[in-house]
Amino acid sequence: MSEDKNSPLHERRFIFGATTAVITNMGLVTGLFFSPNAKMNIIGSILVIALADNISDSLGIHIFQEAEKLKIKEVWLSTLTNFLTRFLVSMFFVLAIAFLPIQQAVVGLIVLGMGLLALISYFVARSQNRNPFIAIIEHIGIAVVVILASHWVGEWILGHIIS
Repeated sequence: MSEDKNSPLHERRFIFGATTAVITNMGLVTGLFFSPNAKMNIIGSILVIALADNISDSLGIHIFQEAEKLKIKEVWLSTLTNFLTRFLVSMFFVLAIAFLPIQQAVVGLIVLGMGLLALISYFVARSQNRNPFIAIIEHIGIAVVVILASHWVGEWILGHIIS
């Protein structure tokens, strides 16, 4: 895996983990926002995802890269970078939910999450000589679909399953 050391994407390993953590956590936050004990439910869910799903994804990346016959050092570096990036982004979400009023935390996390996703999209598009605006719209659009679908599922469960 050769990398351009002068590129802002020198550490491309962070992109997958950050993107996955932001979108997953925004979905969790919006899906569980109206649940009883929302803070506890959101924090518990993020912690479970930050461990179980994160380990699962990191192992998937690890095995895929082994199958691609990458150097073992690169495989382990990608695995650990993905895990730590997702974990740290998730812990930021946990801290925001724990210490801010729930409505402010949800709105703030969505704004920050969309900003981070736009920033990642911008740098990826620039590195590929693509139009950054198109990439940002495309990736934000996907995140909006995740947020709306998660919110709808959360409301449906609350209205039909829990009640």
